[in-house]
Amino acid sequence: MKFKNNSNIAYALGALLAAAAAASLILGNAGEPVSAAGAPVNLTDPLATSVIANGLNNPRGLNFAPDGALYVTEAGSGGAGPCAPGPEGTRCYGTTGSVTRIDLGQGTITRVATGLPSLASADGSFATGFHDISFQGLGNGFMTTGFGGNPTDRAEQFGTAGENFARLARLNTSGNWKFLADFGSYEAANNPAGDEVDTNPYGVLALPGKQIVADAGANALNEVSANLSISTLAVFPDRLVDAPPFLELPPGTQIPMDAVPTSVAVGPDGNYYVGQLTGFPFPVGGANIYRVPAEGGAPEVYAGGFTAVIDVAVGADGSLYVLELAKNGLLAAFEGGDWSGALIRIAPGGTRTELAPGTLFAPGGVAVGPDGALYVTNNSIFSGSGEVLRIEP
Repeated sequence: MKFKNNSNIAYALGALLAAAAAASLILGNAGEPVSAAGAPVNLTDPLATSVIANGLNNPRGLNFAPDGALYVTEAGSGGAGPCAPGPEGTRCYGTTGSVTRIDLGQGTITRVATGLPSLASADGSFATGFHDISFQGLGNGFMTTGFGGNPTDRAEQFGTAGENFARLARLNTSGNWKFLADFGSYEAANNPAGDEVDTNPYGVLALPGKQIVADAGANALNEVSANLSISTLAVFPDRLVDAPPFLELPPGTQIPMDAVPTSVAVGPDGNYYVGQLTGFPFPVGGANIYRVPAEGGAPEVYAGGFTAVIDVAVGADGSLYVLELAKNGLLAAFEGGDWSGALIRIAPGGTRTELAPGTLFAPGGVAVGPDGALYVTNNSIFSGSGEVLRIEP
């Protein structure tokens, strides 16, 4: 376990799921349907939660495109190598990542892009790859690839394939994609937080003429301009927190904890709202939602008391939806396999409500649909058993 930065979102090998869901989809090549038969999703379904896709490989961020379809990034399941040490153990390279398109009206699920770079454990779990997607106009899907480590290690560990990580990429309507800005090179040259050189681009928000990216390794919120130059809008400093008892330090000892910003959304006020996972010791209730001015500046705490925030989204009424990867803390997940997640709505007046309690297991991303429902990736750290859920707010 990487105590200091934990920039690969702190996934640890726990007890793997015994098997994929009984109704796993047969996943095809790009352009092929991955649902053998799917009725259109009933957008007035009174059920609080329903599974609209399964059989996915480490599904992470998801978002609706202007065509009305839901696009899901799958970080893949790694491959045969090269292999190298990562924050959570040995990880091997492959081209098993993908982007999946879900047409809710037609009930079709298709992998529109395949062959995307992926790093994962030998069993395909806890992958690093394409982590999030956001749209600005039809044919402009912007995606992040993570890394989780010093960017100068990319080439040394994975050769030319290492250039595929810690990047921004663009997806067009035909499923073709290409790399754009290089966050790894930016972090190596600038290190805006002034601490350990580390990069793991995670959440992305596409806006007119720019993309906003939460770099969980760099502890920074970065902006990519139309000419692909990168600048830093905000940095998130370490905080001192109580040392856990198992470290056997003197009572009252505090240790530094990394911020690990994972996600970003724009609020009705035009400011950015950034979710925090936190680094070791991963205290329960120790994660914040920060507000960052649209023009950049010092982040301020908008709401606290969360645990292991992995994504955030804003509803049409201004509600903020906060997704927790492990509601009982990452230590409970590491040590006991408790990956119980949570989806929490913060209403405009500040009232908090947990939606679909007891439903989520290691969720990875949340999006608000045009129907007002919430769409969440579930089992997001496993290969072959990932899901997309529809949750009534």
